[in-house]
Amino acid sequence: MLTTLGSIAAPLFVFGIVVFIHELGHFLAAKAVGVYAPIFSLGWGRRLVGFRRGETDYRISVFPLGGFVRMASREDESMAGIEGGGRLDLEDGARDERLAEEKKAAGALWDDNAMVPFGPKPVPSSRWMESQPIWARLLILSAGVIANILLAVVVSSGLYLGYGRSYVPAVVDSVVVGGAAESAGVLAGDTITLVDGAAIKSWTDVLDRVTPVTSGTLTLEVGRASGRQTLTVSPTIADGVNPTTGAPRKVGRIGIAVRNDVQHEEVGVGEALTAGVQMTWVMTTRVTEVLRGLVSREVEMSNLGGPIEIARTSVAAAKGGAEMLWSLIAFLSLNIAIVNLIPIPVLDGGQMLVTIAEGIKGRALDMRTREWLARIGVAFVLMLIVLVTFNDIKRLLFS
Repeated sequence: MLTTLGSIAAPLFVFGIVVFIHELGHFLAAKAVGVYAPIFSLGWGRRLVGFRRGETDYRISVFPLGGFVRMASREDESMAGIEGGGRLDLEDGARDERLAEEKKAAGALWDDNAMVPFGPKPVPSSRWMESQPIWARLLILSAGVIANILLAVVVSSGLYLGYGRSYVPAVVDSVVVGGAAESAGVLAGDTITLVDGAAIKSWTDVLDRVTPVTSGTLTLEVGRASGRQTLTVSPTIADGVNPTTGAPRKVGRIGIAVRNDVQHEEVGVGEALTAGVQMTWVMTTRVTEVLRGLVSREVEMSNLGGPIEIARTSVAAAKGGAEMLWSLIAFLSLNIAIVNLIPIPVLDGGQMLVTIAEGIKGRALDMRTREWLARIGVAFVLMLIVLVTFNDIKRLLFS
């Protein structure tokens, strides 16, 4: 029973945090520039629970994945959505019927003195999304991405502050018989302190120095009971893969195994923040490398995962403890930020591109153009959803 609850709660917690922060960014930016935003929803579909404060209904909806902020727009006189708010698409001249439907939909939220959709008062044009200057609209559209990046930085920094900087010391556990390290005189128990003059603190430092070397030699300084020794080793060439994209590559190997002894080094607030920013940048480069690999076909589309894979990863991370779970949240948050910057019309990046184009043009794109852009964007996203879902199901069945 607890396992079942955990399997449900972990993905909802991970998705919920990431989506909440993304939509909160849009919402706060809209409120800051005066756009009317009557609905802030986690999830899609019919309202389950929530509360109304001021002019906004804060709700949880039936389908728990995703969310939206509903914003006022000229396109339907009353409302439009950022990432799922939707339009009312009501015909002119049907005011009484429209108000009756809205009143029924709003239920107890209806107020005769409130603006649509919580009352009969029209939303003033000054509070439409389109009425805002270009900079304000771009701020609203980019705020979700900015919020997700900040979440990644805050979570990463918090992990460094709470758990310290973890690392595996560069202590040799064993040496491959007949390998390059044994030939050079490396012994089990040696601590690698320098590689080609560069100071070594962790096993990661060793890999960073050895892996790219596929010709020539390396100078190692190792510490042992009898004192420091300087050794010259000739790495052998092996087949490896890019850890980010999975693309094959040649790598250098010297034939040693590290002692698996994870250490934690305490860090202060300033150092934790710096490390959090650095980790966020590292994650950013990894995600962009994957995207570039997809375009260049170095990364197979079958490697992409969807909601099912994220749910599985969330459950595994939750079993691994809070540190792993929050690390996943930071990584997923950054993924959401970067993906949303892709210039597809239904994503933030696409909407920002359209907004910039309208600013250059000096007027809004005609409705026909907007509709075609939206259709292309929706078609692309649906194809992507089908693809990643297929990948997820295939992994479930054959892994």
